[in-house]
Amino acid sequence: MGARQIYMALRDQILGGVYETGSHLPSSRSLANELGVSRTTVTVAYEQLAVEGFIEVRQGARPRVASSLLEHSPSSARLKRAGPVRLSAYGGRLRASPPWPDYLPNALKIDFRYGDLAPSDFPALIWKRAMNVAMAQRPVRLAYDDPRGSRRLRQALQSYLWRARTLSCDLEQIIIVSGSQQGLDLCARLMLDPVDRFVIEDPCYRMARQVFASTGASPVSVAVDEDGMKTELLKGVEARLAYVTPSHQFPLGGVMPISRRHQLLEWARRHDAYVIEDDYDSEYRYDINPVPPLHKLEDRSSVIYLGTISKTLSPMLRIGYLVAPPELQDVFAAAKQLLDRHSPVAEQEALALLIESGAYESHVRRVRRLNGERRETLLNALRHRFGDRIAIEGADAGLHVVVWFKDLSRSLEAPLIEKARRSGVGIHSIFPLYDRETDEGHADQVGLVMGYSALSIQQIEKGVRILLEAVEQVKGEFAETDGRDSGFGARR
Repeated sequence: MGARQIYMALRDQILGGVYETGSHLPSSRSLANELGVSRTTVTVAYEQLAVEGFIEVRQGARPRVASSLLEHSPSSARLKRAGPVRLSAYGGRLRASPPWPDYLPNALKIDFRYGDLAPSDFPALIWKRAMNVAMAQRPVRLAYDDPRGSRRLRQALQSYLWRARTLSCDLEQIIIVSGSQQGLDLCARLMLDPVDRFVIEDPCYRMARQVFASTGASPVSVAVDEDGMKTELLKGVEARLAYVTPSHQFPLGGVMPISRRHQLLEWARRHDAYVIEDDYDSEYRYDINPVPPLHKLEDRSSVIYLGTISKTLSPMLRIGYLVAPPELQDVFAAAKQLLDRHSPVAEQEALALLIESGAYESHVRRVRRLNGERRETLLNALRHRFGDRIAIEGADAGLHVVVWFKDLSRSLEAPLIEKARRSGVGIHSIFPLYDRETDEGHADQVGLVMGYSALSIQQIEKGVRILLEAVEQVKGEFAETDGRDSGFGARR
């Protein structure tokens, strides 16, 4: 037994009332003999208790519980607060927000959860070498770095964005953030007050809605269709900013056409608002080249561009970047500095090395091919198993598809999800991503967001087969208990 263990045991006994105020503890010699440890070990524990005010120690006398210590009942140390928890307005809004999606590891054998990547896709050897070189090249200096991020990485990204996205910007406009989520948080902090409103797609990326709403600002939800946000609905809308995913709308997958892009930017100019362009997975287009970003069309600095490596390398690395308009670059850097000083430097340097060497773009091409194969497997399996009973959206790009079960009633969605989970397959409803109920075409249909980038070909095929079995079981159970049409009859 060490000094720390003895200290903890005695402290708990004092707090629990075993030793009352003013009562004596054993001498260091007798306690050492009783515990079979050295007297020095006990002395160290007593000294720690004395420093913290639990006991009083005098030369030649046994230690005793400090007279200044308040009386404690055996359970008083474990009592909870009597009054209500007092939170800031921000804390209250977070507490009232919907629960976060379950991103923790689970026991499911096959999970169609969006956002996960296959561990086998990560270029572990290349990344390890880059990290070793980055650590070896760092100057002998342990100090805080530029809040904008590694200059080397920002230079590499400046070139990469021009090559991959035809996006031109100055070096000082690029801010390295801890994933695009931190970029959204910075935008919310700097752009919104509780009296403001923000425009957001419906359905949308749930955590974007929540981070903007956490400021107290009010959402203006704008419906989307196969071409993304229906920008004609912005007429007459007053708001401070708009959040969009124009190159691949999340989750439905539409690509915003040029007419709507100009309409959105014109709205921003007219209302002196900013547009946050979340370009979260532009590397994954399987039909055509990546669509040029909104940022390329804008010459009046109303677009804040967000990018990330979470879908290409790993979300665990927590590296993203934003391109701020020139008039905002300094305030974004100041906000980043207050938030966490700067993102971890070694990982930034390693990523810069990968981009400079061409290894990053080579890796992107490889995972695009692998995910293209997974996508084809999922589409073929769904069409083979379900035929025309389903409609699939968003399959031309990204790392997920949306599947509508045209003749499966919404009332069966929860039982279906539970049935699949009990069979070891995770499936996830699209409806938490909506603000309104949904559009009329899918008002009473089961809708699933099915990610595939973390699964093998075999897992995808098996998962879809189990999904079909779960659908048939739920249909049968519903028909038996309800005595009516199981939901696979005439379409509403």
